[in-house]
Amino acid sequence: MDSTKRRFFAPCPRGLEGVLETELHGLGVPATTKTEGGIGFTAPWSTMYWVNLKSHIASRVLWEVGHSPYRSEEDVYRAAYALAWPEWFAPSQTIKVKVSARRCPLPSLDFLTLRIKDAVCDKFVAARHRRPSVDTERPNIRLDAFLDQQTVTFYLDTSGEPLFKRGHRIGSVEAPLRENLAAGILRLAGWTPKEILLDPMCGSGTIPLEATLMARQIPPGISRNFAFERLLIHDSQRWGHLREAARAKQQADVPSAIYASDHDPAMVKIAQRTFQSAGVGIDVRLKQSDILDLEAPADQGVMVINPPYGVRLSQPDELESFYPKLGDWLKQRFAGWRTYILTGDARVPKLIGLAPSKRIPLFNGALECRLYEFLIVQGGARRRLAPPPQPIG
Repeated sequence: MDSTKRRFFAPCPRGLEGVLETELHGLGVPATTKTEGGIGFTAPWSTMYWVNLKSHIASRVLWEVGHSPYRSEEDVYRAAYALAWPEWFAPSQTIKVKVSARRCPLPSLDFLTLRIKDAVCDKFVAARHRRPSVDTERPNIRLDAFLDQQTVTFYLDTSGEPLFKRGHRIGSVEAPLRENLAAGILRLAGWTPKEILLDPMCGSGTIPLEATLMARQIPPGISRNFAFERLLIHDSQRWGHLREAARAKQQADVPSAIYASDHDPAMVKIAQRTFQSAGVGIDVRLKQSDILDLEAPADQGVMVINPPYGVRLSQPDELESFYPKLGDWLKQRFAGWRTYILTGDARVPKLIGLAPSKRIPLFNGALECRLYEFLIVQGGARRRLAPPPQPIG
């Protein structure tokens, strides 16, 4: 196997850069560079396989194939043309070029995208007398270019579909919380598989599913394909060995109790099907329940909530009446628990009536959120089987 070290960049949801860097070190990546929105690293080709397969946090893994100074669109064209595209993929494969920039002085990213595509196709015509065609929907090969003020960097995407698409979801259910953000929240919460976990507003089950994958050491990418399998330099034998090694490390034992519930019976059914599709149907204690009807399943544990914040509940007054009830519920029934609430609503700590011990900025897609940590201590002497509180209001 080629042991040459190559440069890679792993983007992630903003706010999870530190968590991703720690994860990459745990996956055997020694040298990393943290930037806003992702982590750069240098590693052998086989490490890229490992990161695609096992990273819970990365959105993609991009292979850096070129880096050049530029002043004009023609400089960018020449830099793209100079690269050995025909050695990396075939002219029969479809391509998509994506350009992003920060403080780039050139006027049109659309025109740059066109020039880079022309350079790649012209190189193929010169070298192979054939050119790849463009497919903007489902390309075989994705090319990324990033421009700052003075340099352009070219990447080949080794992942294909974003890594948060684990391959477990049934049908076309779009979770409001991406899987890698859910995994990042669990890491930021410091949850370990030895601790009881509760998600009382689980929706389609994203947070408990990520927890079971972590607890069982099931690689997030074990059920899907990757773009690197379509590259000419792909080593299928080495990839097969790595997949089997990862499968061999999976834990057969059911982890510490993971509880999940949602008030919507349709979402509970979707969550159950998703858990079964991932092979962890017996790992999650799932039920249909309104959150305020739940009792604490243990004296201590970790609760993670991604509540509706104007997306799943439409009326602001609904939220204003819900959060004080949620705060009372936590204080009366969950003393001794660590609770984490992800929300885009800055009023939540005030409405909930609890002082957060941490506030961590995160982005759920383009939506700026905060992850609030609440250490529930009020009424700490109460037993978990104490009588339920009187109805509020």
